[in-house]
Amino acid sequence: MNSTVCPKCGKDTQKLFQGRCKDCFLENFTLAEIAPVLHAKICATCGARNIKNKWVNYGNLGDIVIQTAEDALFIHELAEDIEMSVRPRELTPHLYKVYIEVDAMLLDEVFHQELEAEIRIVRGSCDMCSRISGGYFEAILQIRASKRLPSEEEMKECINIANDVLGRLRSKGDRLAFISHSLDIKEGADLYIGSSNAGRHICKEIVSRLGGSFNESESLQGKKEGKDVYRITFSLRLPEFMPHDIIEHKGKVIEVRKFGKNVIGVDVETGARFTGTSDELDGATLIAKRKDLQKTMLVAIENNDLLVLDPDTYETVTIKKPVMFTAEAGTEIPVVKTEKGLLAVADVSR
Repeated sequence: MNSTVCPKCGKDTQKLFQGRCKDCFLENFTLAEIAPVLHAKICATCGARNIKNKWVNYGNLGDIVIQTAEDALFIHELAEDIEMSVRPRELTPHLYKVYIEVDAMLLDEVFHQELEAEIRIVRGSCDMCSRISGGYFEAILQIRASKRLPSEEEMKECINIANDVLGRLRSKGDRLAFISHSLDIKEGADLYIGSSNAGRHICKEIVSRLGGSFNESESLQGKKEGKDVYRITFSLRLPEFMPHDIIEHKGKVIEVRKFGKNVIGVDVETGARFTGTSDELDGATLIAKRKDLQKTMLVAIENNDLLVLDPDTYETVTIKKPVMFTAEAGTEIPVVKTEKGLLAVADVSR
């Protein structure tokens, strides 16, 4: 086997390591190095970490300290099978000490090294929080309801959906996924959102879960670096009818159960399932809301008929028994008056 001479010690060697024989290479070998003082720049408001002048969402402060040490740690390029542990210790809210242990294989030998570093916490304001505090927004989301005022519960659900969507977008790195401010009005709410992309995602999620529709329009706001800057307005309309509304549609009396991509309901008279789109309910009229239904005494049950008292005249009338009817004679049941006459409304839990 060919051999060569180490230029440092003059010994014959089969292989040179960075221009030296193995013994000479290991004389001044250092497995790992780290600067004695490091700085971790974080946002005092949201906890984001600044990495190479870019703000990224991160974990808690302990995670940031550990990652700061790992990012600054240099391990020799020839090291293999590296195992490393970093133990942070808080000295003050602005100062941490980290203890690092590194184990690795190199040139068929096991090396172990212990290091220490001081990490100083520098708190500031990230790009997202600076924009929020300055009222920055690229889109306005106007939440309304079609032909009615949205309920308090609907508005709460819309805001919760918006916050969920924004949280998911931020976790994927969208630093403009925020609501800078909001305006509650009688007709609904206006949300001022950091980016049009986030506004569009929120609209799609609300429509998917609650039904309705939305459209968007843009207006020129000015120029930035020679390019036109537009602001997007999203007009979102919640459905005309809500779950548990009882409506009359093409001769049928339907209790709406769920809105989403499709409208799901139950025919009050027959108990048949109704499925359709919001457009298919055009022209429907609201008869009553389940919570406002009149209740009347169930006098008797005869096969598929119910004998009940008319809630207005107190006369005994016979009506059709709904599918899966569970009430007993002598109890009160909900009823609704329609063009077809008095109808019993089945239990909503079925």
